[in-house]
Amino acid sequence: MKVVISIFLLVLTCSHALERGRDYFQEKICQEFNSLGKDKFRSISIVLNSRKYSSATYEEVISIVNEIVALAEKCCVEGADAECYTTESSALSAKSCGPNSPFPKHADTPKCCTEEGLSRKLCLAALKHPPKEFFTYAEPSNDELCEAFKKDPIEFAERFLYEYSSDHSHTPLPLLLTSTTTYLSIVGTCCAHAQPAVCLLKERLERKSLRTLTHLSNKACSRYALFGKAKTKLSYFITFTQRSPNASFEDILSLAEDSAEVLSKCCDSLEEDCIQKGVLAHTAKICEKLPARDERVEHCCSEVNGLRKYLCIYSLPWAKPVDLPDYVPSSEEVLCGEGQERALYDYVYYMTRTFPRAPEAIHTALYDAGQKVVNACCSAPDVHACFNQKRPEATSELFQLLSKGNQLCDAYTDHPFLDFKKRLREAFIKMFPTATEDTISTMIEQRATFASTCCLLNAPPLYCGLKVKTEVAQTCTADLCMKN
Repeated sequence: MKVVISIFLLVLTCSHALERGRDYFQEKICQEFNSLGKDKFRSISIVLNSRKYSSATYEEVISIVNEIVALAEKCCVEGADAECYTTESSALSAKSCGPNSPFPKHADTPKCCTEEGLSRKLCLAALKHPPKEFFTYAEPSNDELCEAFKKDPIEFAERFLYEYSSDHSHTPLPLLLTSTTTYLSIVGTCCAHAQPAVCLLKERLERKSLRTLTHLSNKACSRYALFGKAKTKLSYFITFTQRSPNASFEDILSLAEDSAEVLSKCCDSLEEDCIQKGVLAHTAKICEKLPARDERVEHCCSEVNGLRKYLCIYSLPWAKPVDLPDYVPSSEEVLCGEGQERALYDYVYYMTRTFPRAPEAIHTALYDAGQKVVNACCSAPDVHACFNQKRPEATSELFQLLSKGNQLCDAYTDHPFLDFKKRLREAFIKMFPTATEDTISTMIEQRATFASTCCLLNAPPLYCGLKVKTEVAQTCTADLCMKN
């Protein structure tokens, strides 16, 4: 594994080492090609480029992999021309900048193509797509799987590496390589077995923990890549509060900080078991802090297997709201002093406990609005007047959205899906008495899709962040949001 991982180390190093020059890159790539051999080098190249270009087509990824392997084959053999690597890599970057480039598309490619020489190559190498929020890979049936494998084992393996790696573009690389290698080994073994279905079932059950960790770490590291460390801490602070609103502020903040710290250390780590160790240590901290205030977490923590404990906690739905006294705003001295961040978190803590089923995106928007007010008013000539004016302006609309979002997701969470859709129909007929059946049906499907995607913990952050305001505002009528 260490040899394989060093290719990724090269990829990371290249984007930060312009001053090292072309000889360094040629030496490292040729060293890896000759150490791994062509086939393994090609497989790793498919994984790396599928991760980098997660929105690219299979054909686009394979086209660039073919070029990389061809370059290594031609220039990394004994007796190759001294200028071979420079010439071929320059031709490759020129091809990337051509109008009919077959390689993965990226919005910043034209910008890179204004550079020249090594700067252009490094710019192109640093391009990557944002992570997918929805998986596109669907595992075929046992019969289809073995039929495709037997028909062409190499194409089967390469398509799987592309599809699985593009879906899991932010799973830590050591874990992704272990997961894909294990799966292909299982397929090769079981499709030659006398009873393939029995063999595959047995192997899938044994692989379940690995598959689960691969999936969950991809979601967590994707969120970290999108949010950065500070917003990741806020995200986990909100979700821990939604899950366990009776837990103390200090415990939830501590767990949120620990979550962000684990991801900052392990998402890009080349240590083979970094994320596994991180999840187990984090789970132990959850089971130390939350069970006394949350029976559901206590039940999860009774599991013997550490990963099962985490999965049980991760899968818990959000809790019911907590009855709280009226909120007492922090003083202007606190908000404009060292206690600013804690005061903002305390406000989010209160509102999340009050509306634990409102989508996370609204709570995040409330935090952002509060931060903007603080930033504007703490430097204003009249701090008191500024807060009096801007506080209501920034929070009134979001407060209404929190209330509506909490009610909408309450209805989705507490009612069977068909009953929820029936309630949607009744609400829309009252709202739009002259609308056609097709219009009503379309609105129902749109709102039901939104609710089934965003009315849960760990919802896709970008999708729900964009959708939440319009969907909640348009959907949540008084009749729909009634709980009985």
